[in-house]
Amino acid sequence: MFSIPIRVYWEDTDAGGVVYHARYVAFLERARSDALRAMGRGQHALQAAGLVFAVHSMRLDFLRPARLDDLLEVTAEVSRLGRASVVFSQRILRGEETLLEAEVKVASLRAADFRPCPMDPALYEELRTLQPGPMR
Repeated sequence: MFSIPIRVYWEDTDAGGVVYHARYVAFLERARSDALRAMGRGQHALQAAGLVFAVHSMRLDFLRPARLDDLLEVTAEVSRLGRASVVFSQRILRGEETLLEAEVKVASLRAADFRPCPMDPALYEELRTLQPGPMR
């Protein structure tokens, strides 16, 4: 599992002082992007290889609100991996408390025409390291 810290700032909150719902999507995307970057597969590297990832679908379960100045942990792990798609299970936590659970399906696309295409075998194997459990 990969995780990053995120601090909640004024720009992230609504008039009620809680994190605006769309900001959670941005937090989740940062964790996925940083996980790829940590593998040496940042956005520029993917594009140079002729590949882009695009969100196909997402499911978000908002459990508790985050508030101004909270320090959050945003996690990303691979729950399902196909040759041309990957499903990330993600959580946003404040300490031990889970605030949000998400499932995000990402499609592997050719950068030239945005058509589905299989990931290269090395990237596939690197993504397997984000799967839970001892038998990756």
